[in-house]
Amino acid sequence: MAATTTIRVPHLGGIRAGYRLSSDRIDPSKPTVVCINSMCTTSALYNDQFASEALTSVVNLLAIEPLGHGATTLPPGSDHFTYWDSATVALQAMQALGVDKAFALGTSQGGWIVARMALLAPDKILGLLPLGTSMDCESADSRTKGCWDPQTQLRSFVEQWTSDVPTHDFVVQEIWREMVAGLGFGGAVSKETVTFWHETVRDVYSGDEGRRKVRMALVCLLERDGLLFRLGDIKCPVYWLQGKEDPVFGITVPVEQIKLFRSSPEASLFYIEGGGHYLNATSPKEVELALLKMVRKYT
Repeated sequence: MAATTTIRVPHLGGIRAGYRLSSDRIDPSKPTVVCINSMCTTSALYNDQFASEALTSVVNLLAIEPLGHGATTLPPGSDHFTYWDSATVALQAMQALGVDKAFALGTSQGGWIVARMALLAPDKILGLLPLGTSMDCESADSRTKGCWDPQTQLRSFVEQWTSDVPTHDFVVQEIWREMVAGLGFGGAVSKETVTFWHETVRDVYSGDEGRRKVRMALVCLLERDGLLFRLGDIKCPVYWLQGKEDPVFGITVPVEQIKLFRSSPEASLFYIEGGGHYLNATSPKEVELALLKMVRKYT
């Protein structure tokens, strides 16, 4: 299920950003945590966090769907974007909703989006919690260290989703829906959860608009730039959580990359036993504890 609320922001000529709040409005007495979801999921990825009274009694949760995802839409006639654009949209959505500063948590692609947010607006981001991610591009070096090879595995989908004419009957393939659920959750969630995501991915990526969204979301992933030379400019604390069973980015690159946050007052890496790729869903309690620790320490 995509977000049911949107807000207009000015970037790229006017974007409707899909978002979800843990209450009717931002409570100014609480710190805010912005959550950015993983590839081809929606703000519903954070259902466990939104359902946790231990979290929502302490913080405002604000989940913002990146470009190419959920209810977030570009203006008519525009398709192209990068992860820098998604970071800008998230920052503008924060501002439009009255959030001056926030902690930022991102799962998989959300991890490198929140890092971009901290680079673009260092005065706005109080701390980062990247989950199940890598700060490199999809490089040959990363593949020698246990990361996946999306160019080889996924490139053919770009060609399949390219069309010179509208495709009103398009429905994203079942094999794609299976990859989103399988790579992200593994066997760590219920069958009901897997079914929910099959249906959500199908619903979001249907029709001609859905085809264009999923195509550009994948192009954005395959062509993304790395951040390794920029991480030393991030000055907020970083708690990086990585699942020991992460099939996408493994457990080697986080050890190297956490050391690149040289200007952070604290840059810590935590491995989660049994944790999968979508770590906030496969290990919600561990993520909650880390989030509360950071918020209490740096608020």
